[in-house]
Amino acid sequence: MLTIDALRRFGANTEEGLGRCLNNEAFYLRLVNMSLQDAGFDKLASAVESDDRKAAFEAAHALKGSLGNLALTPIYTPVAELTELLRGGQDADYKAMLGTILRQRAELLALCEG
Repeated sequence: MLTIDALRRFGANTEEGLGRCLNNEAFYLRLVNMSLQDAGFDKLASAVESDDRKAAFEAAHALKGSLGNLALTPIYTPVAELTELLRGGQDADYKAMLGTILRQRAELLALCEG
């Protein structure tokens, strides 16, 4: 079961995330769980795999917003970096960046199941 303490150990800025949820811990934890099920992760992975940068940007940008609002810093940071590289049309190892994002998501999912 996911807890505020587990999220803190993961590296989330729980004070900021809770503040955005009016300090309602149950609501915040429910939103964190929901965010990890976001179809945007699959859309991002598919777009990166097929080198569809427009679709990858759209998926990353949407994830960036929700992850940022919840202050899930360990996932937010690489998603934000990926978003800005895609926005600028820069060449980068997007598959490696996606791997980092998916590993962070898997770590947090394990905390939820824990």
